Amino acid sequence: MWVFEVLANRVYRHLFLAQVIALVGTGLATVALGLLAYDLAGGNAGAVLGTALAIKMVAYILVAPIAGAFADRVPRKALLVALDLVRAGVAVFLPFVSEVWQIYVLIFVLQSASAAFTPTFQATIPDVLPQERDYTRALSLSRLAYDMETLTSPVLAAALLTVINFHWLFSGTALGFLASAALVVSSGLPSLVSQSTAVRDGIYAKTTRGIRIYLRTPRLRGLLAVTLSAAAASAMVIVNTVVIVRALGLGQREVAITLAAYGGGSMLAAFALPRILDRFSDRRVMLIASVALAILLAGLAAAGLTAPGHSLAWPVILIGWPFLGMAYAASITPSGRLIKRSANAEDRPALFAAQFALSHVCWLIAYPLAGQLGAASGLSAAFAAMAGLAAFGTVAALLVWPARDATTVEHNHDDLPADHPHWRDHGKSGHDYVIDDLHPRWPRRS
Repeated sequence: MWVFEVLANRVYRHLFLAQVIALVGTGLATVALGLLAYDLAGGNAGAVLGTALAIKMVAYILVAPIAGAFADRVPRKALLVALDLVRAGVAVFLPFVSEVWQIYVLIFVLQSASAAFTPTFQATIPDVLPQERDYTRALSLSRLAYDMETLTSPVLAAALLTVINFHWLFSGTALGFLASAALVVSSGLPSLVSQSTAVRDGIYAKTTRGIRIYLRTPRLRGLLAVTLSAAAASAMVIVNTVVIVRALGLGQREVAITLAAYGGGSMLAAFALPRILDRFSDRRVMLIASVALAILLAGLAAAGLTAPGHSLAWPVILIGWPFLGMAYAASITPSGRLIKRSANAEDRPALFAAQFALSHVCWLIAYPLAGQLGAASGLSAAFAAMAGLAAFGTVAALLVWPARDATTVEHNHDDLPADHPHWRDHGKSGHDYVIDDLHPRWPRRS
């Protein structure tokens, strides 16, 4: 199938397998962590897991920009391997914790390593697959990997738990991270290190550089707004699926089927997107998907799915969830293409880190909003609020993302310092560059 064509590239094939194995390990750890929390806290396990998820979000938001600022100062292969080893080490320690606070500390270390690993990994793929056609297929494969992990990790964990204690699941997590590190080592990935003069910047400038570039780039501001819409739909599904299904009097099996329906829709979109993006612009695809999310959430709000006597409620959900999954995947999968198009190789790690951090701000808004409204005001109110949030994101994207989103802008370098690398790369004459608002201090030709 055309999506898998890029696996012919040996370097990418190894990196993709490393991602898949690490994701499965993370999925096993998620199941084991819930059981560990119950083992330590009993009826308060929900509060423990909620705090652990909050710590995860804080780590992602705070650590990713710092890691992105320095990711281009060290060999990228060495950094990825070191972060995998840190994550494996944390997984080894988790079965031996005896206090809840120890879970919090180890989760912060684990998620901090993930916050550094993920954007660095994402920034590496465009260097391995410089052709946009190949990179688009790699993005779809990445989306498939995340969806497959969501579907397969709980099943694998359930199968393993029939023969082993849950503590051994953490061993599977550690082995996954070790295998990921081995695949990165064997991939043949070059040790990419930037020679940019940005190394002379201060710590604050380095740390905030990715976010400053991101927020000055119109298409990326549009991406952030679309991400808010996607977070609204995703939060409603992840937080409230179990509440909706159980409120209908259905059991755990039906909860799993419903979540699988959402993941299946996302996977279908991931298979179709490469060909769709070959024909239509990222902006059009992402905005149509964002509009679809708002409409679907509003329709589900109006359906009153948990009203007494609603005999078609579950069939409606089983139809609506796959469409939400398809629209969600279509709204976020092209994001890597936008970031690749908006940064040179030196700035790419910082920009992917900025996307990683800012996108998790969106989820940090959406998750508690979906949960608290569902509990306090009912699920119809939660659906309506998430529809409003998705609509807000869609309108914001339409306003800040120019319809004529030029890939290149002509400029010159008359006011650049004499030792700036652009003198070396391009000379004094003007040329096109692939960043629409990255360096506003550079004059543009009219």
